[in-house]
Amino acid sequence: MIDRSYNISDHHMKEIESQSIIKEYLLFLDNKAFPCVGARAALARQHLKCMVAEHMACPIDDLAILQFLYDFVDEFRNSKKTFHSASIIFKEPKVVNEEIFDELMWKRLQALSDLDGRNYEFDKRVDKDPSSVHFSFSLKEEAFFLIGLHPASSRKARKFKYPTLAFNPHAQFEKLKETKSYEMMKGIVRKRDIAFSGSVNPMLEDFGNRSEVYQYSGRKYDNQWQCPLSTTHATIKYNSST
Repeated sequence: MIDRSYNISDHHMKEIESQSIIKEYLLFLDNKAFPCVGARAALARQHLKCMVAEHMACPIDDLAILQFLYDFVDEFRNSKKTFHSASIIFKEPKVVNEEIFDELMWKRLQALSDLDGRNYEFDKRVDKDPSSVHFSFSLKEEAFFLIGLHPASSRKARKFKYPTLAFNPHAQFEKLKETKSYEMMKGIVRKRDIAFSGSVNPMLEDFGNRSEVYQYSGRKYDNQWQCPLSTTHATIKYNSST
């Protein structure tokens, strides 16, 4: 008879560690001064889903991450309520500067995009060209606006202990625009960000004025920077009216 007690114990310890990391993240967002009211609303409504992965530079968890996000997409699409978000929290590495996080973020997003492109088209409501003002990251034909967090971020609101990628469905921003709530929420977030961080993120742009890729990692890019993401999804025609 094979003794499996060690394996069971090891799995249990990893689960305890993951739950502890998620708790830290939720407490970080639950700070009353935290500027993103959308994230706090998702947390309050229990619409914020979290997964803990191993190393941000390693592809070992890519399939599990993708399935986690696919399940999130299904749940989001079946909900009539707003403010949903999904976060991937990586245990490693110990990020020491914004350039390292930025490089690892685009590496993981490229891997997820490549896997997704094998089975799905790009969300036709947005553009697949990262340089386009209409671009959004797409998984399972659902567009996402991303927020990166890590301990070396120059933005206090993104300075979390572990490297993290928060996926926010783009469709919910469009719904807010339809109800005239978006501009009000944007103003509140920017005022809170000034109070929390001392200034508004210099990379922050209004939707439709510049590609949103400049906002994902929180790093301040120079004018020569070009997004390294190359989408492999089937070519489709962008249709903003869909």
